[in-house]
Amino acid sequence: MDYNMDSALLTKRNDHHQDDPEVDYHHKGDGYPAADHEYGGHDDNDQENGGLLRRTCSESKKLWYIAGPAILTSVLQYSLAAITQTVAGHIGPIELAAVAIQNLAISGIGFGAMTGMGSALETLSGQAFGAGQLYMLGIYLQRSWIILICTAVVMSLIYIFSTPILILLHQNREIAVVAGRFSKMMLPQLFAFAINAPMQKFLQSQSKVVAMAWISGVVVVLHAVLSWLFIIKLGLGLVGAAITLNLAWWLVNFALFVYITIDCVDTWSGFSWLAFRDLWGFVKLSMASAIMLWLEYWFIMLLLVLIGALKNAEIPLAAASICLNLDGWYFMVTLGFLIAISVRVSNELGAGRPKAAKFSVVVAVFTSLSIGIVVMVVILTTRKVFPALFTDDEAVKAEVRKISSLLAISVILSSIQPVLSGMAVGAGWQSVIAWVNIGCYLVVGLTSGVVMGYKFHLGVQGLWGGVLIGFFVQIIILLIITWKTDWKREVSLAKERIAEWGGTSVVASTD
Repeated sequence: MDYNMDSALLTKRNDHHQDDPEVDYHHKGDGYPAADHEYGGHDDNDQENGGLLRRTCSESKKLWYIAGPAILTSVLQYSLAAITQTVAGHIGPIELAAVAIQNLAISGIGFGAMTGMGSALETLSGQAFGAGQLYMLGIYLQRSWIILICTAVVMSLIYIFSTPILILLHQNREIAVVAGRFSKMMLPQLFAFAINAPMQKFLQSQSKVVAMAWISGVVVVLHAVLSWLFIIKLGLGLVGAAITLNLAWWLVNFALFVYITIDCVDTWSGFSWLAFRDLWGFVKLSMASAIMLWLEYWFIMLLLVLIGALKNAEIPLAAASICLNLDGWYFMVTLGFLIAISVRVSNELGAGRPKAAKFSVVVAVFTSLSIGIVVMVVILTTRKVFPALFTDDEAVKAEVRKISSLLAISVILSSIQPVLSGMAVGAGWQSVIAWVNIGCYLVVGLTSGVVMGYKFHLGVQGLWGGVLIGFFVQIIILLIITWKTDWKREVSLAKERIAEWGGTSVVASTD
């Protein structure tokens, strides 16, 4: 790879895009138009001329085109570990517990960190795509790969020393030893996360989400068959579980990369030395993204640890696990809206359409909230019935019924919070929101939860109530930030960001 050749090619591509504003790259492949314009076409005034109902329907269509496949992809990829855990249950109870802890705690750390750091790509690629700086998407993808692979090397220590870490967290020693052995075998999955997260953000920023759902669906079916074959039929136990789960993630990565090289000809031009430029700025945004999103994921995991530390925690922990499992599945739905609004906001800001970006946020919040209200009603009306789907223990059923109202509140808050977080990612506010999350989750939520749960002996209700207080305060702060945001200024900041980490700055360096 020659740096001067890369720079010259970038100059040529950007000049071509500026000279031909009528070229519409949004309609390539399965990508849905990110905005109702070709470059140099319609603007915010054209949007305002349409009726509110027509504008809402149009925006809703764009959101669902991204959110629908994104939700399906999230559920399918979430199912990979669930299938492995289910089949591992046929090996033995110790192995089942070990796989469950590894998936939830150890791999959860890796997945959360990689997904969070990959969100930097979501901001930059989305805004560059909206601005027509298509060539930079491939450069951003490679920069993200470099940073995430280096991070995975460091995080591999958690996998290697997972046994003493789990013992330190007061986990059963026998289970911790087996989980530690399984974690070492799952190291390839960590690096698969590092490759996968940037490719997903790269494709999502172009609204190319349908292919990801298809690929994930095919791999899930194949994974289910191979898990039965390796774990049960061939009797390979945890070794078979590791082989099949690692293979599944790398198959997804291989298929996504092939798709990118075939269908993303305008945004992927091969590997380039330009990927090694401006890495520090990319690292800072990636770290802020990781803190912002990783805290949201791990705060729930921390809740389970705190519940497990209660006296006579078996029944409360079992009940909380059932409710949080349901909450986790619902999060897959809201995660789709987080992805969709991030793409919509970043695309519209990059295209210079501040009013369209703001309108997209409003539509996304009301859409997600409407779904949350329906789910909340279902939970409250079936609170005496649905616990029986998960347990036969009457004490656990009674505890689930007792805390189901907290689950309903969590669903409502989870309908708003991810959308606002997605908006923050699309606008590039990760650094600010990271501090907001630290204050709301750790200072407000954790403190109030511990005080109510332990000091006032409210148990699960107190601990989970504290978490919900933290979520509520975070939502209020995000709503205030959104309300006071100057969206025209955000457009200017998006242009500056594109110029700083690519685009015009790189072109200028070749003059």
